[in-house]
Amino acid sequence: MKKYGVSMKRVAVVVPNWNGVHDLPACLASLAAQTLKPQVIVVDNGSTDDSTTLLERQYPDIVLIKHDRNRGYAGGINPGFMWAMTQRFNYAATFNNDAVADKDWLKHLAGYLDHHPDTGIAAAKLLDSSGTHLDSTGESYSDWGLPFPRGRGEADTTAYDKLTDVLGASGGASMYRVAMLQQIGLLDEDFFAYYEDVDISLRAQLAGWKVAFVPSARVYHQISATGGKIKGFFAYQTIKNYPWLLVKNMPAGIFWRILPRFLIAYGLIFGHAVQRGQALVAIKAFGVSLVMLPQKLVERKRIQSTRTVKPSYIWSIMTHDLPPQAQGLRKLSAHVQKLKGRQ
Repeated sequence: MKKYGVSMKRVAVVVPNWNGVHDLPACLASLAAQTLKPQVIVVDNGSTDDSTTLLERQYPDIVLIKHDRNRGYAGGINPGFMWAMTQRFNYAATFNNDAVADKDWLKHLAGYLDHHPDTGIAAAKLLDSSGTHLDSTGESYSDWGLPFPRGRGEADTTAYDKLTDVLGASGGASMYRVAMLQQIGLLDEDFFAYYEDVDISLRAQLAGWKVAFVPSARVYHQISATGGKIKGFFAYQTIKNYPWLLVKNMPAGIFWRILPRFLIAYGLIFGHAVQRGQALVAIKAFGVSLVMLPQKLVERKRIQSTRTVKPSYIWSIMTHDLPPQAQGLRKLSAHVQKLKGRQ
């Protein structure tokens, strides 16, 4: 496994926070212990606990940006990105407040970007808090129109210890080249939470930037520690955001190729939410997604008009299979294939 030396370039780390007073000390201690010293920026999303009091009293060296309401993950990252851009930092990394980083996390990500000027985003190996199983080794996008974390739930073995280009990077602990952000823009705040990281990764790929997975950069994450606090939150964001991801980023030829399968998958996801007693959540999410669709079509026009890669390249970096955890869809697909075999 190749490792990279310490970058001499300026690195900022953006930590979005919402009522994370109990998670912040371990998170910030791991950032203070980095062998490549960053400027830490905490964006507080209107916390009602003692987060800002803790930060102001015990962490005078951080940059604290305070919101009066929860602006979501994307809204909690973008002000930090903008600060890093105005202060002319070279790289800006994102980091969850419920995560802890290995001391060389930043060194390996920045070192990789230093040596690969065509790479715009470097993804870390995210593990669960015990360090035994994977959370993400980069993000994938299925030809069913479904994003998913590469390797999630698998045991941490050497299977994902190879430096490689990937489709996307998890927003939980990745590094972004500031020059790339200045070109393609920031996270889409309409996503609020979930898949805004896949969205910006696809926009980077469409603009000609590579996304790399750097396995030597390791982070330990309490999976769903924040999103799990709100009932129906994941279902709402998923149903709302999936169509936007497809509409904004897929070139026309791929879009029409994916759409029939996506509609089947989307219908099943909606139905599962209803079965779990989240019918109102699902209906509201679908309504918001539909109302915002004209704006996303405008954004699509801008993104696709500046695309520098061929659709065949985007097709080549996608996953041509269902996500590993899409068991319901797998059963349906197998049943359809069985019926076709009888004809």
